[in-house]
Amino acid sequence: MSKFQFAISSGPESIRQAGVVESDSFDDAVVLLGRQIVVQAGDSLEIGVAGFPPARYQCVGAVKNGRPIWIPEGLMAA
Repeated sequence: MSKFQFAISSGPESIRQAGVVESDSFDDAVVLLGRQIVVQAGDSLEIGVAGFPPARYQCVGAVKNGRPIWIPEGLMAA
């Protein structure tokens, strides 16, 4: 299992929650976080493994099957 470091924020420089999640894959780590942490439209997720730059995502606010839908930061929702 890999250890993914994450931070969820509600705005610039306002980290609401941060920590480490263990998962077999990146996708599973993101899904697990979505189940454990309440996320709202506009929240940001920064997640990655030690030694590599983190991936950054923005919650578009839609929820599918009880999980938030993330898009890569900087992209516009369709």
